[in-house]
Formats: sequence, C-alpha cells, structure tokens
Amino acid sequence: MKIFCIGRNYAAHAAELGNKAPTGNPMVFMKPPTAILPNNKPFYYPEYSNDIHFETELVIKIAKNGRHVQPQFAMDYIGGVGLGLDLTARDLQNELKSKGHPWEIAKGFDNSAPLGTEFFAPEDFEDLNDIEFRMEKNGEEVQHGHSRNMIFDLTALICYVSQFFRLQKGDLLFTGTPEGVGPIAKGDELIGFLMTKNGEQQLFQTRVR
Repeated sequence: MKIFCIGRNYAAHAAELGNKAPTGNPMVFMKPPTAILPNNKPFYYPEYSNDIHFETELVIKIAKNGRHVQPQFAMDYIGGVGLGLDLTARDLQNELKSKGHPWEIAKGFDNSAPLGTEFFAPEDFEDLNDIEFRMEKNGEEVQHGHSRNMIFDLTALICYVSQFFRLQKGDLLFTGTPEGVGPIAKGDELIGFLMTKNGEQQLFQTRVR
C-alpha cells in the first residue's frame, strides 16, 4: 500500500501558513504504511517534536490498478471516500525547509496518519466534487471543508499521480487540508465527520496521549 498526500490543495490553507498556492501541478509527497493509525487508537505524542499540528483531509481509497489514467476514467479509480489526519511536526518541517532539506520525517513519522474507521462508496455522495467534512477538537469545530474548494479536484489528482506511480488497489490518497490547522496537546480529543447522502458520519475519534 502506498500513501500519496497532496500539499497546499486549498488556497486558504496555503495562505494561513504564508505559503504560495501551487500552480500548474499538484504538490505531492508520500507517507510510509507505518504512518497509518487505525481503529481510533490513541496518538502518543513523540519526543522529537514540540509542535505537532492536525490537518483534516478527505482520503480516497484506490479501487484498481492503473497507470497514466485519463480524465474520463479517473472517477472509476475511486473505490471509497474516507477521512483522515495528516499530522505534521511543524517545528521539524520549518527547520528542514529553512535548510532546503526534504521534510519526510516531519510528515511520515510513525502514526502520523490517523485514518477513519470506514470508507463510503462513491454512490453514497451526491457529488464527489462537493463533499463536506469537518473536525472538532475537544468539542469545538476547528476545521470545516468542502472538496469543491480544492485547487486540484479528484480527477486532476488521480491523473497526475498516476503519471509517476502505478496506482494499486488499496492505495490511499490524502487530498489536502482546508484552513484551520493548529497544534495538538496531550489530552486533546480529535473527532472527524464526513457528510454523505444519509447525513453526517463520525469517522474517527482519536485521543492524544
């Protein structure tokens, strides 16, 4: 299983961090499979960072194998839609960026990708390009996004990533985070919600320890 992640795919999020939104092509990075934190397990704050941030994201599960996917076939590669967190060691990321170094350790460390407990089929949504999702921290809403606000939509992301990497059934695509990211602390409770045709679904509930 491969975990593809898209950076700065919401203009408001790029702006809140003082970054330029990408133009031309999506910004792609990857996490290793060991980043996945499943089944609402707690996240244990690592000793190597003092500034872990949450980033709530729609997650696409790839339905089948393919390369060089063409736009008219891209939606056929969506096997399910879920929700996850791209946890980021912001202090490590900023230090590495300042040196011009890659920042995998700030994004791909163990358990840095808490994943929702369920994936919903494409037909469970009115419009895959307008999916609503949100996250609460300690009972207060901190992020609220709609996939219609992505700079690069799902078709564009699938087509672009498949130019460089063979998509395989079960791969995951984290599609970027809206504005509202922020730090987590020990004791925090993070709960993610996804809107489907049948109403709002709770997909993860993670405690920070």
